[in-house]
Amino acid sequence: MSRVVLVTGATGGLGPAVVRAFVALGDRVSFTDRSLKKAQSFMQEEQHTDEQVFPFEADVTRAADVERWVERVHQKWGRCDVLVALVGGFKAGTPVHEMEEQDWDQMMNLNARSVFLTTRAVVPHMLEQGSGKIITVGAKAGLAAGKGASAYSASKAAVLRLTEALSLELKDHHINVNAVIPSTIDTPTNRSSMPNADHSKWVSPEDLAHVVVFLASEQARAIHGAQIPVYGRA
Repeated sequence: MSRVVLVTGATGGLGPAVVRAFVALGDRVSFTDRSLKKAQSFMQEEQHTDEQVFPFEADVTRAADVERWVERVHQKWGRCDVLVALVGGFKAGTPVHEMEEQDWDQMMNLNARSVFLTTRAVVPHMLEQGSGKIITVGAKAGLAAGKGASAYSASKAAVLRLTEALSLELKDHHINVNAVIPSTIDTPTNRSSMPNADHSKWVSPEDLAHVVVFLASEQARAIHGAQIPVYGRA
């Protein structure tokens, strides 16, 4: 029986590669975007069918949106086997004493609150079925803060601590919770913002997707609470 995979932020820089990887394995994938039109356009471009994917409009920093999405997926396909929490954002350059509250809140909401809300909604279904895989996305900045990136660093540190806590809470229920920690991902947006960087050293979305798919597999059933660096040659 094919698995049911839930992916947040599937139309971002990493998301398309992750969705393609799971669909290629025969899994059914539901993915979110704030714009249903954008999500449906992605589905059409990839030539996915309604049996393969289920695009859903949701702001995953809003509890009501998340709960509605997860319930709809469970109603449609009857399971929630894998959650890949990709939604996130980066904003830096301002020291703490000059930072606006909205900038702090934006990073904490996009990077940490989104993971909290989606895991909170999905875990009860995984507990009921007695299995599940959750993969979150950390960052090097979550391990060691950089100047001018306090909000981003704090939000990604929160993701990693949340991943650890979830792993301890859920591993006895046959639910694996792990994180990947990428360096710079080779996306058009990152190339545009850093045109003089050595892009060959960056991590491709496809390579990172392979690690995500592995963590969602039965081959990774003995891995709990890991924070796997995927740095390419950086």
